[in-house]
Amino acid sequence: MGCKYSKFGGACCCNSQYNGSVLEAPDNDEKGEADDLPKFQEYSFEQLRLATSGFSVDNIVSEHGEKAPNVVYKGKLENHRRVAVKRFNRMAWPDSRQFMEEAKAVGQLRNHRLANLLGCCCEGDERLLVEEFMPNDTLAKHLFHWESLPMKWAMRLRVVLHLAQALEYCTSKGRALYHDLNAYRIVFDDEGNPRLSCFGMMKNSRDGKSYSTNLAFTPPEYLRTGRVTPESVIYSFGTLLLDLLSGKHIPPSHALDLIRDRNLQMLTDSCLEGQFSDNDGTELVRLASRCLQYEPRERPNPKSLVTALTPLQKEMEVPSHVLMGIPYGATFTPLSPLAEACSRMDLTAVHEILENTGYKDDEGIANEDTLNSKKKGDVAYRHKEFKAAIECYTQFLEAATMVSPTVCARRSVCYLLSDMPQEALNDAAQAQVISPVWPTASYLQAAAFFALGMENEAQVALKEGSALEAKKIAASSK
Repeated sequence: MGCKYSKFGGACCCNSQYNGSVLEAPDNDEKGEADDLPKFQEYSFEQLRLATSGFSVDNIVSEHGEKAPNVVYKGKLENHRRVAVKRFNRMAWPDSRQFMEEAKAVGQLRNHRLANLLGCCCEGDERLLVEEFMPNDTLAKHLFHWESLPMKWAMRLRVVLHLAQALEYCTSKGRALYHDLNAYRIVFDDEGNPRLSCFGMMKNSRDGKSYSTNLAFTPPEYLRTGRVTPESVIYSFGTLLLDLLSGKHIPPSHALDLIRDRNLQMLTDSCLEGQFSDNDGTELVRLASRCLQYEPRERPNPKSLVTALTPLQKEMEVPSHVLMGIPYGATFTPLSPLAEACSRMDLTAVHEILENTGYKDDEGIANEDTLNSKKKGDVAYRHKEFKAAIECYTQFLEAATMVSPTVCARRSVCYLLSDMPQEALNDAAQAQVISPVWPTASYLQAAAFFALGMENEAQVALKEGSALEAKKIAASSK
C-alpha cells in the first residue's frame, strides 16, 4: 500500500525499518541504565497501606479521579523513598502467578527515561504495583490544562525524544508492548525531565483491553484483532506527536486530513507562534504521518524515531525544569514562620511555634487528651525538659487508641533537640501517615533530613510542605 500523504512536503514519508531505508540511531547513553535504583521486590499489603496513609483519598494522584477502575496513590515507604502505588480492582488478576510473572518482567527494566517499577504486592485479592514517584504531574496536565504558561516548543521536542528513547530501550529489552500510550502516561521527575510510566507496560487486568481511550485514537489493527503489537505503540506515539504539535487531543483521521490538505497552520498550537521554523514543523508533521500509517508495517520503529528526532532538538543546554518553569533544587519560598524556621534549622523557634500552635491541627484525631502521660509530656515540653517529654509522649502513644499527629510532631522536635535526628524523622513521617495533608509533618521531616545531612531530601520535603500549605491557604480563602 502506498503512502496516502506523500504529497505533503513533496516526498513519501512512510519509509520504515521494514524497507531498510531509515538510518539507525546511535546508542543513547549506553541505554541510560539507572543503576542507582534498588532491585525489584515484593511488598506486603500492610507496607503499602502505611505508605499511602491507608490509601487516603488525599494521596490519590490518578488523573481520572477516585472512581477510576485502578487508582494511583502517592506514598512514602519506611526508608522514606517516595513512590506511586497503583492499586488494581479486585479480581483484575485472579491468577496471582501470572500477575507476578508480568510484574517481575517489567521490574527488570531500569532506565532514566522510565518511571521505573520498584516492586509489587500480591496478597489475597490485592494486586498492586509500586513505581518511582514523579512529582511534577503528567504531560496531559502541562499540555492541555496549563495554568500560567503553555509548554515551550523546545520542551515539546524533548518530550517526544525522551519518549522515543524510552521505547527504544524497552524494545531492546524485549518489552516492546505498551498499553494505551497517551499523555497521562508521561510524567515529569524532580528535574522536570519527562519519563514514561512503567504502569502502562502491564494491562489493567489479565483479560482487560489494551486501549481504554476513545476509539478515534485506537490503532486500526487493534480494532480489527483486539491485540496490541509493537506497531500499535508507534501509532499511539503518532497521536502524541499530534498532541504536542497542536496542544489539543485531535483525532488522527482529522489531523491526517489537515496534513493531506497541507493545512499545517490549522494543526499547530497558536501558543507556539514564532517558536519554530516551517521546516521543523513540517518534519514533525511528516514523522506523525509516518507513525499513523494504516498499515502497521509502514510505521517506523523506535530507533528510527530517535534518529529523526535528535537533530530537531532545541535549547539542549537549558535544563528541563527551566524550560518547564518548575522550581528545582534550593528554590523554596517559605509560606509560614514554621517553614522558615525548619529551612534554617532554628530548632528553638520550631519548638516555640509548635507549642503556641497547640493541638488545633489534630482535627479530632486525638481524643486521649485526659491521659496524664500526655499532660505531663506537654509540661515537660513547655519547660524544655526534652528527655522527660520524650518518655511521657512515648507512654501516651503506646497507650492511645487514636494517635495524635501533634504528639508525634512534638516528640519529633524533642528528638531533634536531643540530637536524635533519625528518631525525629521517624516521628515526623508517622505524623504524615496519620495526617497526610498536614504541612507541619513535611516541614519537620525537612528539619530531620537537614540534621542527617540529607540536603536533597530536605529540600524535597520543604517543597512538599509548601505545596500542602498553599492548598490549605487557598481552600480557606474560598
